[in-house]
This record gives sequence, C-alpha cells and structure tokens, in this order.
Amino acid sequence: MLKEKLNWRYATKKMDPSKTVPDEKIDAILEAISLAPTSSGLQPFEVIVVKNPETRAKLSEAAMGQQQLIEGSHVLVFAAWDNYSEERIDAVVAQMAEERGANEMLDAYYTRLKALYLPRDEQVNFEHSARQAYIALGIALTAAAFEEVDATPMEGFDPAAVDEILGLRARGLRSVLVVPLGYRQEDSDWLVNLKKVRRPRDHFVTEVA
Repeated sequence: MLKEKLNWRYATKKMDPSKTVPDEKIDAILEAISLAPTSSGLQPFEVIVVKNPETRAKLSEAAMGQQQLIEGSHVLVFAAWDNYSEERIDAVVAQMAEERGANEMLDAYYTRLKALYLPRDEQVNFEHSARQAYIALGIALTAAAFEEVDATPMEGFDPAAVDEILGLRARGLRSVLVVPLGYRQEDSDWLVNLKKVRRPRDHFVTEVA
C-alpha cells in the first residue's frame, strides 16, 4: 500500500482550480505533520494553512509565478523558528510535564539542551529548526498521497517576501517550504503520465555488513 501510494504521487505541475480539497483531508495531513519526529520533540516550526485566493496569488508572485499556488485550493507554508529560546523550550517542557507528569530526568535533559542550544549563533539554530521542518515535509507528502491529494513541495520562492506576506518575522518565524495542495488536471499536466524514474538500488543503497 505504501509503495503504491508513493508511486501514485508526483510533483504536480497543473492543478484543477475547480476542485477543492475537503477539510477532513486537510485535517488528516496536518495531524500527520504533527506526529512527525523532530529533534528532542521540540517541533520547532509552524504550519500556516492558506486558503484565501488573494493571499495565494501573492504567494505565487513570490514564487516566480508558480501556478499551483493559485490553482490548488490550499497552500501549506512551513515556517521554522528563527531561533531557540529559553521560553520556547520551557513551553515544550511544561506541556510534556502536564501530559506525562513531571520528573527530574525530563528537567535535566532539557536543562542540558538549553545549555547546548541557547549559546549558539541564531543562524545555526534557525538552520537546525528548518531541518526539522523538512522531516515533517516528508510525512506531509506521504499523508497527502494516502489521502489522494496532490502536493507539490517548493523551495523556489523568495522567503523574505513570503515572510512579509504572512507576517512571519513578527512571530519569530521564517518560511522554509511551501506546499500547494489540490487535485491534478490530468489532461493539462505534461508530467502526469511520465514514468517515475529513480536511481537503481545498487547505485543508491550501500549495505555495510
């Protein structure tokens, strides 16, 4: 089933603007994203769901006019924390303590983590949080495939422009990934029927006995 779904999905180039992804499918994809693994369970990013057509048109302009942002019904913007802070880490610890119960091991672990993260350069911390968003992206694309929703991951956009459109910097966030969601327009997408090409296993996987 997993292999079948992953073979079904592709980076859709032409979406059908007449079709809207149902809320329950969007919710399922977002729930899967929330379950993605992240370093130390910090989840150092947020997902902004954009449905408004005018805002999606602005995002398209910031992404070199890529039409999937307009033709799809939803756009997910993965926005990473711009830095780690004591307040952000403490908020995660507080939630864990509330849901799991407080314990000395939990406090000690995150005390050590803060000693490691907080003195680091802001850009280093941002890049670390951005990598966590990429892990969640993989989960998002897989979840979308299971829901038979087309998803096109994009890095080709102006992050500063997207940050301004969505007011991210004021929230301590920076955009790192954009993913329009919708349904393929099979009669207009040149890529839809092309064979999926991947490197053969012996050129891709090295087994160490």
